[in-house]
Amino acid sequence: MGTVTASAESAPTAAATAAGAVSASAEPEAPHLAERRRELADFVRSRRERLTPEQVGLPRGRRRRTPGLRREEVAQLASVGVSWYTWLEQAREITVSAQVLDAIARALRLDASERVHLFGLAGAVDPTPSKVAFRVPPSLQALLRQVEPFPASIQNCRYDLLHYNRTFARLFNDLDAIAPRDRNCMWLAFTDPDWGRALVDRSETLELMVANFRRAGAGHFEEPHWRELPDRLLAASPEFREIWGRRNVADKVREIKIFRNREVGMLRLHTDRMWLQPGGGSRLTVFSPVDDDTAEKLERLQAIAG
Repeated sequence: MGTVTASAESAPTAAATAAGAVSASAEPEAPHLAERRRELADFVRSRRERLTPEQVGLPRGRRRRTPGLRREEVAQLASVGVSWYTWLEQAREITVSAQVLDAIARALRLDASERVHLFGLAGAVDPTPSKVAFRVPPSLQALLRQVEPFPASIQNCRYDLLHYNRTFARLFNDLDAIAPRDRNCMWLAFTDPDWGRALVDRSETLELMVANFRRAGAGHFEEPHWRELPDRLLAASPEFREIWGRRNVADKVREIKIFRNREVGMLRLHTDRMWLQPGGGSRLTVFSPVDDDTAEKLERLQAIAG
């Protein structure tokens, strides 16, 4: 595909120019980039053709032959130039800003899944990502109950606790007494005294936790929801500020963890994780006893929790 050069006669409007720039590079383009642009163009066109003028508050008019909306109507709704939008649907070599993708997503009435697909094809970070959380189905909730007395939880890669069983609720502190917003393992490890005392290898645990979070968040840090947690911790914990400033990254979990439970004493536990979503989304974590002493203590902890 040849490079498109904008002239004074064919250039997009000022709004479109601010939104997407026409590439002037003479370098040959990688085939996969051209294919990605074609997929983006086909997807946007398919979403345009399924909408009717009535759905977006526009008059139908006479002699409408185009299925769905016209290109100029989508350009109007998204406040971009008609020429620029036409180039987008023609898969021309242009770059698209996240702000204009947001405007196009709104104009085309994309749902959450379609919006993720749009930004993925464009290789851009969504400035207003969906806040719909992973919902733990009843089958997984039942599984957490069935593995007791083994402590088990479902978390996302931001360390938010989405669901947990009774034994896990008493593993570090009384988790049910914690405000839902604060039920986050990293937040509690740095700010909750009981949680911190339960971590026998606390310094090493905190270092690894922050490093894992930084690596997992590499593709999310522009999202407000992701930025909220480190911003809160930076304001609340000098210890977090120091570790965060080191900018270490990791992708590992310690196979055996030792916790100091205030009810039953020392617990030596295997750590097993199973990812429930692609791309490092939510995961099931189960702690199983390393020895008979820990197994007996977990039985006692379950009785206390029950």
